[in-house]
Amino acid sequence: AIVLPPFVAIAVRPRPGVWEYVRVNVYELSVDQLSISEYLHLKEELVDGRSEDHLVLELDFEPFNATFPRPTRSSYIGNGVQFLNRHLSSIMFRNKDSLEPLLDFLRAHKHKGHVLMLNDRIQRISRLESALSKAEDYLAKLPQDTPYSDFEYALQELGFERGWGDTAARVLNMMHLLSDILQAPDPSTLETFLGRIPMVFNVVILSVHGYFGQANVLGLPDTGGQIVYILDQVRALENEMLLRIKQQGLNVTPRILIVTRLIPDAKGTTCNQRLERVSGTEYTSILRVPFRTEKGILRKWISRFDVWPYLETFTEDAANEISAELQGRPDLIIGNYSDGNLVASLLAHKLGVTQCTIAHALEKTKYPDSDIYWRKFEEKYHFSCQFTADLLAMNHSDFIITSTYQEIAGTNNTVGQYESHTAFTLPGLYRVVHGIDVFDPKFNIVSPGADMAIYFPYSDTEKRLTSFHGSIENLLFDPEQNDEHIGTLKDASKPIIFSMARLDRVKNITGLVECYAKNAELRELANLVVVAGYNDVKKSSDREEISEIEKMHMLMKEYNLDGQFRWIAAQTNRARNGELYRYIADKRGIFVQPAFYEAFGLTVVEAMTCGLPTFATCHGGPKEIIEDGVSGFHIDPYHPDKDSAAMVNFFQRCKEDPKYWEKISRAGLERIYERYTWKIYSERLMTLAGVYGFWKYVSKLERRETRRYLEMFYILKLRELVKSVPLAVDDQH
Repeated sequence: AIVLPPFVAIAVRPRPGVWEYVRVNVYELSVDQLSISEYLHLKEELVDGRSEDHLVLELDFEPFNATFPRPTRSSYIGNGVQFLNRHLSSIMFRNKDSLEPLLDFLRAHKHKGHVLMLNDRIQRISRLESALSKAEDYLAKLPQDTPYSDFEYALQELGFERGWGDTAARVLNMMHLLSDILQAPDPSTLETFLGRIPMVFNVVILSVHGYFGQANVLGLPDTGGQIVYILDQVRALENEMLLRIKQQGLNVTPRILIVTRLIPDAKGTTCNQRLERVSGTEYTSILRVPFRTEKGILRKWISRFDVWPYLETFTEDAANEISAELQGRPDLIIGNYSDGNLVASLLAHKLGVTQCTIAHALEKTKYPDSDIYWRKFEEKYHFSCQFTADLLAMNHSDFIITSTYQEIAGTNNTVGQYESHTAFTLPGLYRVVHGIDVFDPKFNIVSPGADMAIYFPYSDTEKRLTSFHGSIENLLFDPEQNDEHIGTLKDASKPIIFSMARLDRVKNITGLVECYAKNAELRELANLVVVAGYNDVKKSSDREEISEIEKMHMLMKEYNLDGQFRWIAAQTNRARNGELYRYIADKRGIFVQPAFYEAFGLTVVEAMTCGLPTFATCHGGPKEIIEDGVSGFHIDPYHPDKDSAAMVNFFQRCKEDPKYWEKISRAGLERIYERYTWKIYSERLMTLAGVYGFWKYVSKLERRETRRYLEMFYILKLRELVKSVPLAVDDQH
């Protein structure tokens, strides 16, 4: 609410994604509707006082989307592709002329000069229908496993080229799908068909800031979960691309390039190497491009908040490097975080390529009032550049993927990260009256998984990494107190309550320790083990972490936890961490994720993938991952007494019925296999690339106005804002 006597202006949110604005006169007790502009104008008065200047730069993307379809029910948010397929199939069903773009799309398919799908013999829909009928009759007589090369020329005569499949059965199935679409289009057939068209052979993934490498980088500034996510993502994506290319009957070598910054002062990492192969892949590389100015190449690392002046030149240099590596242009560009998404937008605009946006985290919701009081944050964070870049990228992108619904539209009580960009103001800069619409069908929830080579069930005895058991037992039970572990566990036979996270206030590891310490019954039933941060304040330079370290030591002393509690310093060996989850499952323990807020909850997925029953925060992504009481349990870190009681109840129930532990463990695994694997993720991403690639093709004329508006916004606004960010200076050697 905005209080400007005698008025109180209120933003009302009846449900996720829907906003209304009213003004109440407290003297007269009258209520008026406000437009978004009027409401934001009142908000600006809080900062800059009353202004008579009504000519403020307003950004409004709504008119460009007026002709585009969009759902109205909140339950549709994040299921954009389903809605889009319904819309496309209903247009095709109503009007046969609407099938022409599909024919043009199939005829336009080429790879490195080779025609795919259809050749010049098929010019009209009627010809396509008759050719399909003849081809289906011909293929039905062949054995199902007949290789494509045996009937390639027969299909070529009818007008069909490679790309339909590698065997008679696959080609026939693909042709049946197209025949069904031509006869009576329906959403699921259309999605399956578009998802199987050979469209994506070269992918570029942008992750600009931080130290992007495969070893010795985690824990360095600005370097964490995003890197793990992308390395797992590309391994799964390459496998899916290879499988699809084989099944499409093509002999094409895919390429995936992760484009990041080259850092000459690499701090013992490989971040000063131009090209590095990603382990566990054949065709995926990290391509590093330096930050460059007129004065030369920037040698040192700089914060993600300070990268803005380098990105335009970086984009130009990256475009040349990508072109040289791929000997052509990519088919799909995926941006990560604000800087990567801006570069992805500039590249996609330049090359005319399908663009996917992954935010990971939008800073606007992390810092309350960072829009209206942007000047206060500007020197340290340069949010004026970041929010402008975010707005530009999310509107330029062809599709956006998120890990959870809450990332898009929050909950009934909290605003989503994207939703916070619907309408806001940066007083003195510009006002956003329609920034992004969370009902836009470009939004899709595609959740990541855990790397199943590392995280697999405890019951999978043949794959177990038993060679780690000696070092794991040392970590847990060695009585020596040192930099790696402090505290002891006197009764090693008790089950273990386990947690692993960064040591900061939001992750709330100290909250879990206090919750455990205060419940005598829980302390009798189980030991507590946490893997988090450093246990020595001298080793940390982070103020928040230092405060949490001090609090942890205080809790250990105050509640006399020695004998029941073990604090292990952060562990970076992922293979051993995977076996640690399984070792704790062997002891019939549990995993607890006690954060005040967790955007997704990768450790929750890792623990559940190892078969470890999981208790996780109800604030954020874990609420969607776990079905409470079925595949795990929700806890509320704001009510720690209830959380410890729930854990006591679980352990007591397991004592009475040992099969209960297995029941929850099994249900957790089923939940993971159903929704949270990299295999499902990569299949979905490739299907989305197909559907949105087609949508981009059929709607390119309507999108042109948006593109021009964004160009103007970039050149007149973002470029000017970037000039206010100081360039970094390398340390003198």
